Amino acid sequence: MSEHHPDGACCAPASDRTQPRLSLPIVTTGTAAHSATASHSIGQKDVPGGTFVMGDSYGDGREADGECVVHEVTLDAFTIDETSVTNDDFAKFIAATGHRTEAEVFGDSAVFHLAVQAERKDIIGQPPAVPWWLGVAGADWAHPNGPLSSLDGIGDHPVTHVSWNDAMAYCAWAGRRLPTEAEWERASRGSLVGARYPWGDELMANDGAWQCNIWQGQFPRVNTQEDGWLTTAPVRTYAPNDLGLWQTVGNVWEWCSDWYDEGYYNASPAINPTGPDSGESRVLRGGSYLCHDSYCNRYRNAARSQNTPDSSMGNAGFRTVAL
Repeated sequence: MSEHHPDGACCAPASDRTQPRLSLPIVTTGTAAHSATASHSIGQKDVPGGTFVMGDSYGDGREADGECVVHEVTLDAFTIDETSVTNDDFAKFIAATGHRTEAEVFGDSAVFHLAVQAERKDIIGQPPAVPWWLGVAGADWAHPNGPLSSLDGIGDHPVTHVSWNDAMAYCAWAGRRLPTEAEWERASRGSLVGARYPWGDELMANDGAWQCNIWQGQFPRVNTQEDGWLTTAPVRTYAPNDLGLWQTVGNVWEWCSDWYDEGYYNASPAINPTGPDSGESRVLRGGSYLCHDSYCNRYRNAARSQNTPDSSMGNAGFRTVAL
């Protein structure tokens, strides 16, 4: 799956790359838990320092995404959130700071067409390239499906409709930072060298169960919801990887700190890479609930996507790393 909305085509979502704003042996494991701070209460996991293999070992991705250069990367140890930041977590930040997200400032955000809860007058755009996305006035982190929706019953779901800039504002408040793209992939892979997914190479479990929250059915019109979810799922719905991280793939795209450059792997430093010095878009990782093999296979460890730092949509969130 791809998403340029992050869920657009191979990988970006090749059609699921995150949608631009509509205004329009190597690895060792570690699972030590850390106490949370007063402001940031998400459980933590240690990722030991060392060298891992980064990139697409199977040729699953699009060449244009630049994930197919398999290379060794050495990272210092770091500590990362067990889960994506949830609606409840983000609400504490809003209450403490009064921050207004960019979706709120701009007045609209991108909502998947089958999830919209809004009056017709509030639907203000539909990009021809990705018609399953609608620009909805009044859609934001607290109204993820539009102005007629709320956070009732989904406090433990990942926060969405947060831009890269919003995620950075949260990090500043919490004394955290966003992971680099290399840190994100290292953490998602756990101890599995070169594997497609955090749990191995096969999408389905041996008993036929789904192991991540992605699309089932005929995208983008029919979702059979075999996994039980049309959009986001609670952040601890599926089993964690062997580092103890939950749902790094599927559910929501996650912002990373790096600027995006499809050719970066050809010249990236071998030690603690932090991405290009500048760019137009920031990296997104992990795929989302909209990913489907018919157009976007980006729910993989190696898959890359990107969007502008002010973009917000209903299928992207973030997790953080300790300073």
